[in-house]
Amino acid sequence: MTHPGTAVMETRPAPRHASLAWSVMALLAALPVAGVSMFRAIPAEWPLIVVQLLSFTPWMVLPAALALVLALVGRRRWVIITTAALLAAQLFWLFPLDAGKPDSLPAGTATIPLRVMSLNSEYGEADAAIIVNLVRDNGIQLLTIQEHTQGLEDRLTSAGMEDVLPNRVSEPNDDASGGAVYSVFPLEPDGLLPDTPFRIDVTRVLVSHPESGAKASLNLSNVHALPPVDERIDQWRSDLGKIARQASESGNHLLMGDYNATYDHSEFRALLDTALGGGPQADTPDGKKLVDVGMAAGARFFPTWPMEGPLLPGIVIDHMVTSTGISSSDYAVHRVPGSDHAAIMARLIIPAG
Repeated sequence: MTHPGTAVMETRPAPRHASLAWSVMALLAALPVAGVSMFRAIPAEWPLIVVQLLSFTPWMVLPAALALVLALVGRRRWVIITTAALLAAQLFWLFPLDAGKPDSLPAGTATIPLRVMSLNSEYGEADAAIIVNLVRDNGIQLLTIQEHTQGLEDRLTSAGMEDVLPNRVSEPNDDASGGAVYSVFPLEPDGLLPDTPFRIDVTRVLVSHPESGAKASLNLSNVHALPPVDERIDQWRSDLGKIARQASESGNHLLMGDYNATYDHSEFRALLDTALGGGPQADTPDGKKLVDVGMAAGARFFPTWPMEGPLLPGIVIDHMVTSTGISSSDYAVHRVPGSDHAAIMARLIIPAG
């Protein structure tokens, strides 16, 4: 019995307007994710602003996760399902099941380990002493440099590059089109990809195992694609297409450098779909793809640009791409003072023969 004047405490459900508010906030957080996801899901030649926006796709996982949390608090089923689906899409694109994987070589196949590194030196302004130290400390045997200049070459020589990587193929230039390859192994220039504003040189590297004597020829492309900026976007697509055609030739391929493209660009994924011997992988029975070493290492959140300058979320536009017979490990990204790009490095295993 309740006595007169006694307050009665009642338990009531949370107001509906509170649930609605949380749900609205969830949808607002999900809106940019949905927009980017639509462009990411459809492999088309999108206009410039979309191409640039797609570079930041990996970071969409953060607002997607926030949207799902807000939806769970709001407890509206259709909002929860929508935001969960968006988050699932981001996770799939971060760790795609259809990414290329290296072949498993037959037992007894002779192989040659090779430590490689690549760096866009930003008009030759990268710190030469740091580059040489990275090469020496990490046992690098093969190095490619983009935006190579005569000034950088002279500083590298003064810092002792020839003591660690004595062989060089170099085309320095002050307008960002220069390139260089340094190696412990003999190098043979093997042409130049046609009609690319930045030099994309092809070099044959004659690698060998110091103990077993096993040997192999490696087709190295020093990649520097034009960035997708202004009217140059068509040239960017053309550059990536030419790199893909180079990768379709027979042999062991390593195509590393500054692609100015991320895995979230359909143009770059089309390049990885290139079949050994020519044509898209869809035309081959095994469906094998070229291998992005960084993707194989799960390094989607190890950005290579920008290391300085604009305060932007970092993205991965520098890549090592190999033919399927080459496996990799020890992928790493290192800052180099003076450059807006990070150096990328890895250990490769090249099949002999």
